[in-house]
Amino acid sequence: MIVRQFISWIRTAPAGERAEATRALARAWLISDLTEDDRIAAEGALLMLLDDPSPLVRQAMAEVFARSADAPAAIVQALSADQPAIALPVLEHSPLLIDADLVDIVATGSDEMQCAIARRINLPASVAAAIAEVGSAAAALELIENPYAGLAPFSWDRIVERHGHLAAIRESMLQLEDLPSATRLALVAKLSDTLAQFVVARNWLGSDRADRIAGEARERSTVNIAARAFGDDMQNLITHLRATGQLTAGLILRALLSGNLDLFGAALAELSGLPYGRVSALLNDRGGNGLQALLRRAGLPESTYAAFRVALEASHEVGYVDSGDGAARLHRRMVERVLTHCETDHSAAEPLLILLRRFATESAREDARMFCEELAAEDAIAVLPYDDDLIAA
Repeated sequence: MIVRQFISWIRTAPAGERAEATRALARAWLISDLTEDDRIAAEGALLMLLDDPSPLVRQAMAEVFARSADAPAAIVQALSADQPAIALPVLEHSPLLIDADLVDIVATGSDEMQCAIARRINLPASVAAAIAEVGSAAAALELIENPYAGLAPFSWDRIVERHGHLAAIRESMLQLEDLPSATRLALVAKLSDTLAQFVVARNWLGSDRADRIAGEARERSTVNIAARAFGDDMQNLITHLRATGQLTAGLILRALLSGNLDLFGAALAELSGLPYGRVSALLNDRGGNGLQALLRRAGLPESTYAAFRVALEASHEVGYVDSGDGAARLHRRMVERVLTHCETDHSAAEPLLILLRRFATESAREDARMFCEELAAEDAIAVLPYDDDLIAA
């Protein structure tokens, strides 16, 4: 009886009053002990109100039903396809929307709707993949910042491919501790390419030199990232490097001269097709025959064999470096030793000597920078105020 009176009254009531009455009826549906007849009548009235000309009425329903698992499914479905101001709370919170519903809305909805879906708690990987594939940059950013979203590795890669040129996307992704190393490296590549294009457009550098500097920066970043990669993450990184043509002799030599024997071994295992354990055994063969056979099987240039041999001998003397920083920087003594050997070896190719000289310059500058930082730190400690009372305490 009450619902019938409501239906009769609402036909002539002002929009604001209709909205408040609709809010009350929706709450009654959820929390009141309605009879079966009243419940059927209430649902019919709410379905009728989906056609109300005022968005305030539908918005009132959306606000009440958005988070409820007991809301009428047909009404929630209709509200999710309404104009953004009405649909957003439903899209962000309703547990009644299935994955297929959300994927369809991602494909056809506005940026605001995509962002609302990207903020959902426990967002399934399939919906996250849809946002990564067709979502706007704003939706991708919401997805990255959603700690409850489940993203497959290919979804991360797709976001980088589509939006990696945007600083906000890069910064947000690079702050994630569990970001796959291959994806992190792809972001670095996007950044280096963007910077190279910028300096060329400004006529600060020629395109060839800008590309070379960007390539060197990518290689340094690769070794830096690989120093913190282990297990499957390392293998995925190596696979990515090979697929993108970055697993070069220069990068592999840089890894060895940085003391990153994990990256060095994993790269040779990938290129040679041998198990990692077998590669490790060959690298520990102090006779050198195993290394040469391994390098040949990996398809590396013969002109680099001597450099790899001398670098590996030096790495055995220096020992393994456990710290991430230690396995990411070129070791100056190792670089100079290899360079000295190659400069006296008439069979060494000129491109190899050029590469080693660049390594030598880079390692010398890095050592100088660290030395200056240590001096500055010592000076800062020396000027700290001396407090006799503090020492006595």
